[in-house]
Amino acid sequence: MITKGQKINERYEIIKSIGEGGMANVYLAHDIILDRDVAIKILRGDLAGDEKFVRRFQREALSASSLSHPNIVEMYDVGEDNGTYYIVMEYVDGITLKQLIKKRGSISLSEAIDIMLQITDGIKEAHDSYIIHRDLKPQNILIKENGEIKITDFGIAMALNSTQLTQTNSVMGSVHYLPPEQASGKGATIKSDIYSMGILFYELLTGKLPFRGENAVEIALKHMKSEIPSVREQNDSIPQSVENIIIRATAKNPKNRYETVSAMHDDLLTCLNEDRLNEGKCKFLFPEHETDGEEKKPTLLEEKEELTHELDDDLGELKEEKKNTWIWILSGIFIFVVLILIGVFVVYPIFSEVPDVVIPNVSGMTVNKADETLKKAGFKVALQVEQVSDEKIQAGLISKTSPSIGRKVKRGTTITLYESLGNTIYEIEDYTGKNYIEIKTILETKYELNVVIEKIDPEEGKEYDKQEIIKQDREVGEKVAKGDKITLYIPNVVDEYPNFVEEQWTIDEIQNFCDEYGIVVTFVPKPTTEYQENTIISQSRAAETTIVKGATLKIVYAVKYEEEKKEETKKDDTKESDTTESKETKESGTN
Repeated sequence: MITKGQKINERYEIIKSIGEGGMANVYLAHDIILDRDVAIKILRGDLAGDEKFVRRFQREALSASSLSHPNIVEMYDVGEDNGTYYIVMEYVDGITLKQLIKKRGSISLSEAIDIMLQITDGIKEAHDSYIIHRDLKPQNILIKENGEIKITDFGIAMALNSTQLTQTNSVMGSVHYLPPEQASGKGATIKSDIYSMGILFYELLTGKLPFRGENAVEIALKHMKSEIPSVREQNDSIPQSVENIIIRATAKNPKNRYETVSAMHDDLLTCLNEDRLNEGKCKFLFPEHETDGEEKKPTLLEEKEELTHELDDDLGELKEEKKNTWIWILSGIFIFVVLILIGVFVVYPIFSEVPDVVIPNVSGMTVNKADETLKKAGFKVALQVEQVSDEKIQAGLISKTSPSIGRKVKRGTTITLYESLGNTIYEIEDYTGKNYIEIKTILETKYELNVVIEKIDPEEGKEYDKQEIIKQDREVGEKVAKGDKITLYIPNVVDEYPNFVEEQWTIDEIQNFCDEYGIVVTFVPKPTTEYQENTIISQSRAAETTIVKGATLKIVYAVKYEEEKKEETKKDDTKESDTTESKETKESGTN
């Protein structure tokens, strides 16, 4: 138990608690040697004996200690004092972006862009140092009164040249900001941070999260499958150039995202330039999903007509200004250029354009036969043959192609073959020790298995993460088919209260939650101008505390101050009127 006045390592004197988390608590402390205030993060006592948590805690210090940037919280010290593990860092006198969003709702466009410029600048420093943050969210970003941003909590950061952190190299960050590739079990890259920043930008501009769900798996599926809602439909004053940044950053296919954080930063710098405000909506070069068609590109004729139109407008303006020798010379040059462009974009393509060819039906063929057939038709064939479940096609034969059979594509296009696995679609692996949300998402979406999650009491003396798989009912190597059932067992950890405030729960969602767990809830309205109407301001039961059936819970939520004030004014007027009438009656009786 850390108390006020306690000294850590005989140097850092605790002043007060300033934050609590699932893994560590943060305190304001005073460094008595350097005479400065610091923030000290201390690993929770119940986790100090778990090597897994200690390593993760120490990794945060190692990840961030190599970074020096004005938008990243500076690390000062790391150590252990009689079993107390701690990290000492720069103290930032401010609030989290989550708290700012909760108080103000959406953030103004110019301020949101300024915040994102600082975040991208800081993350660029991390990426240049070969560090991926992997848990970017507004709760991990602090903002000072002067608007300066500080990125913190590199607790699950990954060094790009380090060994894997987990068996899947895909530690779960916050599911509301989780990139699709991590939700599907693939490793994190710098583009994973870019996706999280795109979600964060969306939240700054709208005041809400793009995807909500009843559980983490449902939200993860939406990140993988659902198109991000349009910010312009919610606020038409936001330019298309700004929405394009969100669209590009949150692309499902990492190939369609910004290549680097620097590219996103540069786009933010110019997005409000006058020449960009009316730009067209962002279109992707690569399919977002495996089944998507290719994005339509402008034809050479369309490009020629647009360019010719622009050149004609320029010529018209020049002719109207002055009719002199130089104008005629310039006009001649422009006409000459137009003629060249017509030749390049119209005449040449007619003779050089690659013809469209229909992809032949190779379904049911062997891999070798399909390869030979496609090459004879003028296509290239990908070296890697994918495998897919198909109840109608015998195992070992071709089920489908990508692009799909029957489509018209350019001769020379590379075709990917999909070999049928028959009705057997998957060989069971060892999932123990992995995150059940991640595994359930993969098995349900990719292999269409029926995944059941059950809780069991863990072995005595062993500690598990509450999302960790500790047992499975299918043997490793066992073959299963689409629709087959697999049960994953997780530790029977006592249910805990969620953070209704930070996670932006609605009143109806809290009521349903309380009904499910038998909690007696009372909703208390609070007139305020600091919060959006119906925003949850506080909860009487702290997050991560144990739920007891029949317990009482008080939820304070925001209501409009003006409306409350009017009601009070009406009551005051009524009282005053009653008092006046009573006084007049008495005076009349006296007379």
